[in-house]
Amino acid sequence: MRILTRYILSEVISHGFLGLVVFTFIIFMRDLGRLLELIVRNSAPLPSVAEIFFLTLPTTFTVTLPMAVLVGILIGLSRLAADSEVTAMRASGFGVGLFLRAVSVFAIAVWALAMLNSIYIAPKSAAALAGLQDRLKSSQASFEIQPRVFYEEFKNTVLYVQDAIPEGNRSLWRGVFLADTTDPSAPRITVADRGVLLTDSPENLRFHLEDGSQQELVPKAKDQYSITTFEGTDIPIQVPGSSERAPHDLLPVAQLTLHELLANAKREHKASVELPIPAAPPEAREMAFHARSYDELKSRYYAIEFHRRFGLPAACLVLAMVGIPLGLSARKGGKSTGFVLTIALVFVYYVFSLLGVSLARQGRVSPWFGVWAGNIIFFLCGLVLLWKSDRMPGEVGSFAALWTWLEEKWQAIVALRPNRWQRQDSVSRGQGKKRFSARFPLILDDMILRDFVMYLAMILSSLLILALVFTFFELFTDIVRNKVSVLLLMEYLLNLSPSLIYQMTPIAVMLSVLITFGLMENSSELTAMKATGISLYRATLPVIILSGIFAAGLFVFDQVYIPHTNRRQEILRNEIKGKPAQTYLQANRQWIVGGNDEIYYYQVFDPDTDEFHGISVFEFDSKTFQLTKRISAIQAHWEPSLKKFVFENGWVRSLKGASIQEYRTFDVATFNELHEDPSYFKKEVRQSQEMDYEQLRNYIDDLQQSGFDTVRLRVQLEKKISYPLITLVMAVLAIPFAVMGGRGGALAGVATAIGIAVIYIGTAGLFEAMGNANQLPAMLAAWSPDLLFGLAAGYMLLRVPT
Repeated sequence: MRILTRYILSEVISHGFLGLVVFTFIIFMRDLGRLLELIVRNSAPLPSVAEIFFLTLPTTFTVTLPMAVLVGILIGLSRLAADSEVTAMRASGFGVGLFLRAVSVFAIAVWALAMLNSIYIAPKSAAALAGLQDRLKSSQASFEIQPRVFYEEFKNTVLYVQDAIPEGNRSLWRGVFLADTTDPSAPRITVADRGVLLTDSPENLRFHLEDGSQQELVPKAKDQYSITTFEGTDIPIQVPGSSERAPHDLLPVAQLTLHELLANAKREHKASVELPIPAAPPEAREMAFHARSYDELKSRYYAIEFHRRFGLPAACLVLAMVGIPLGLSARKGGKSTGFVLTIALVFVYYVFSLLGVSLARQGRVSPWFGVWAGNIIFFLCGLVLLWKSDRMPGEVGSFAALWTWLEEKWQAIVALRPNRWQRQDSVSRGQGKKRFSARFPLILDDMILRDFVMYLAMILSSLLILALVFTFFELFTDIVRNKVSVLLLMEYLLNLSPSLIYQMTPIAVMLSVLITFGLMENSSELTAMKATGISLYRATLPVIILSGIFAAGLFVFDQVYIPHTNRRQEILRNEIKGKPAQTYLQANRQWIVGGNDEIYYYQVFDPDTDEFHGISVFEFDSKTFQLTKRISAIQAHWEPSLKKFVFENGWVRSLKGASIQEYRTFDVATFNELHEDPSYFKKEVRQSQEMDYEQLRNYIDDLQQSGFDTVRLRVQLEKKISYPLITLVMAVLAIPFAVMGGRGGALAGVATAIGIAVIYIGTAGLFEAMGNANQLPAMLAAWSPDLLFGLAAGYMLLRVPT
């Protein structure tokens, strides 16, 4: 009994631990590049970077621990069932109770660890991480400010720099434009030839500017203009910390203890009950009702988080109850069946969880029921499946019958195809050709490709579901705070999925190759193929060709579809997080750089009538970046006959250093140096991930002609080609590892894949960070990982016995 219990536990624990590592690594991939860039540009000490890494893990474990339990049970028991070991144990008189007792040890241990993590470790780490990020915020602000992008994160301050050059642990600026918009109708302007952001304390920063001037309208005399020149000046900037928020606003629940969550829930519920509703006027009654509903929403919000602290760890137990009978029933599919079931169950479980939380947030069900709905449903299903599993050994009712029916239908379809190839074989043999000559594909090719595509679909689906689930929990606070609808959330996740698929495909291809050929080596299928004269190179050819097709497909996918979805998901994410409504149309932006590097500032632009309201234009000397002309007008409209904007009721000042060369007012005026038409203010502003290769290359050419640094953009341009190609490199690299580590089967393949993925992502992130910091040429930074891993793949493949 003890021997069997230890044997079952070892099988389940090994797969569960591997699943935990894979899931945690996939989620952490998103932050690895940011951490490597902190190291390369030395903007954060190495201990702080390591601290960020370790403080991020507990939050990740809240999601990955229940999934690891399910993976371990399903894949472990599916393997035992597929090898008839479950049948042998049952024939010896051991029932479902043996597996239930053995797996319960594993499930309860992980549940206890998850409870400790959810109740104590994760809140402490979240609070510590928030404090660390506040301390590092000042050192990172210098690098967050990108050239030729208006930075508006500082209160009442707009910053624009023409060029930014990384130097040490800060970024040096060239051509600095600073606008104080405390009075939006008359912003105070500061321009400087050079500048840098300095840190006095974590909460206080200052702009150190050199060789510039400050210019503003005199408040009590709008027709007077003040110019002050300086060789050097410091402008203080205060950075708000994460703790500075309205006293009655939602608190960061991830950092609160259980006692604090309950206290806040009771306080907000009491406030909603005691809030008086005035009899009149109607506006006051409406505002009071709104305040009461918001207080009640906050109360439910804290209560939901309180129950989630217990509900998520409990998923380890309920998923185990469902996983045991399903794992025991998967006799034919083996580990692949366990993998499919894991994907399906995780998806169904989190759909129920999302639905329950959504209903609880809307007040349709109580918070505890909304959070625990998924657990209750899976607990009841687990009881039924365990009962049926005990009565019908080896099968779980209709599920097993359905699975068997689908498998038989698939085999019947496939069985029709070999006859055609067999006829081709006989013809070719009659012509004296070798069996492994120019014909493609063979029956074996079809078998290998089917297994490879099946594993790829399963792995990619599981990684995608995992990333989407974690994204949901990451945005949970914003979803509740901003009353985000389920449809909006689903649309965001749908638009986020193409980008995630693009990022995960190379790793999924490598993992699929390792599992496919690892299992073939483990079952001696590769040995049998070699004995019939089919070399390893010929056996792996279809997978290599298909991986090359996938690489080309990723490139096309990135050119045709992903830029659109990236723009859309960024808009939706801003809406979910409660940021001001934004669009990628310049018409809704107040600061724009013109074609001759002049800066437009306006309060309103109507794209239908092509009219500006409250417009100012700042013109600069192209060599010294000194302000040479400032135009201000109450409004401006486009005149098609003149092909110019006509400015109305304004003034213009021509400047030279600290002196005003000309000042005049006008009722109507046009300016020949302004060549922008209405379409210029309506076109889209995109980031590198929102442009295809040709668009990004043209954008870089435009910036380079103006003499601006485009290192980051050139790295991203090269990655548009180099990243899809790594899919093919990963497939080739996985082949020798699969053959050499075949004795360990799929488990060894997955472990090897994790190691390779960690090394690749770390290497690629390091080279990209060095390229962004201008420590490597853009082409070398983007292509070095492909070159290094490609050479390693070729060398190892040539050394494998074929």
